[in-house]
Amino acid sequence: MRDLMKRILRIILFGMILGVSISYALPKDLEIKGRQLVSKKPPFTLTLPSDFSLFYSYSHKNPEENSLTRVYFLLVPKGRYIDELLILQMADKTNPQAGPMSAPPLQPYTEKRLYSKGRVKQGRLDVDYLIQLMAWDPNAPSLEPLRKRGMMIPSHWALQGQFLFLYLGEHAVYFRYSKDIHNFGVEVSGEVKDWEKGRISGNEKKVYDFFQKRFMEMIQSIQIQP
Repeated sequence: MRDLMKRILRIILFGMILGVSISYALPKDLEIKGRQLVSKKPPFTLTLPSDFSLFYSYSHKNPEENSLTRVYFLLVPKGRYIDELLILQMADKTNPQAGPMSAPPLQPYTEKRLYSKGRVKQGRLDVDYLIQLMAWDPNAPSLEPLRKRGMMIPSHWALQGQFLFLYLGEHAVYFRYSKDIHNFGVEVSGEVKDWEKGRISGNEKKVYDFFQKRFMEMIQSIQIQP
């Protein structure tokens, strides 16, 4: 009975931590309405691939780059583990006298597991993107805010899509969307060799095709607001 009460208390405590994290993370410049993401600075909307929750956000200054970067963690949990993760970074120019913002090109972790890379025109925007296989690292420094708030990151392979666009030289917007390869509803290999771009086939190829479709639909849904 005592052990049962301890487990219940831990569950309640985790729920309280999650609730506080979400309530304090709701920034004025970003909203999630169902699957729609609404950014007010810069002004755009897009349709998310799943029902994400905004879990945590923070900002940091970059004096040498004359910018302020806002970072948002959106996730789809599976219990206490992360199933889908979207990290959004938006850099805002802080010095009106500085030149237009720029961004380095997107680079894959390795060419062996890079499936797609290119640039598409979406309205007035040039959007650079890539799709690759990556390893989720439970101890990655960038994921520390999630660990501190009770979430667990599985050490699994995940499909990841990145895209980046610049807005009028005043903002740079960078999305990193990833999903655990084991949570697509079909059996897939956990061997990295089966995911190399020259060998991928069967269920692995089906999972990639589904992920690519959802990822490209997200890019195609971007709407610049007046």
